[in-house]
Amino acid sequence: MSRAYPQVALRPQDLVVLLRLTLQAGPAPSYADLAAELVLTASEVHAAVERAALAQLARKDAKGKPSVVREALRLFVLHGARYAFPAVRGEITRGLPTGYAAAPLAGRIVAPADEPPPVWPDKNGTTRGATLHPLYPSVPQAAQRNPALYDLLVLFDAIRAGSPRERALSIDLFERQLAAHSASSTTPTIPQTA
Repeated sequence: MSRAYPQVALRPQDLVVLLRLTLQAGPAPSYADLAAELVLTASEVHAAVERAALAQLARKDAKGKPSVVREALRLFVLHGARYAFPAVRGEITRGLPTGYAAAPLAGRIVAPADEPPPVWPDKNGTTRGATLHPLYPSVPQAAQRNPALYDLLVLFDAIRAGSPRERALSIDLFERQLAAHSASSTTPTIPQTA
């Protein structure tokens, strides 16, 4: 007789929530506020934080407010997230630029002239390009609401879907963005062991 064994796995929206929390200076917003900004439900945000805490990518304080373990998240994004959340491409569509076609990479990467830029499908998008499905369906709306989050998501897309040169540049920029936001935050890091 086999017994069910509960195994928790990170979901794409968990990474979106974690990236948004890295931008927070001071206490984390409420789950309801995060949900409204990220176009998720409060229960989805709560579940994302719980899974991230189990994966040791986040912690919760005595009041239940989450904070990101930045070094763990950095290592996960650089070395594991592109395998956990592989790039899925699709047809030509109208959408929101991502990867090398969007800031902070636009102008730093020269793409072949005949190659359509990567875009997240979005009915309000102004760029025609090749679909690169976002981490989660609400990512285009959330990115439009928060330019700093948009930058992190674009860099992640270049890390998971870009050429080796795009990846190298994106990793450097991603690490700089995390460092810049951690300077204004009280978010914990992984403790150093002797």
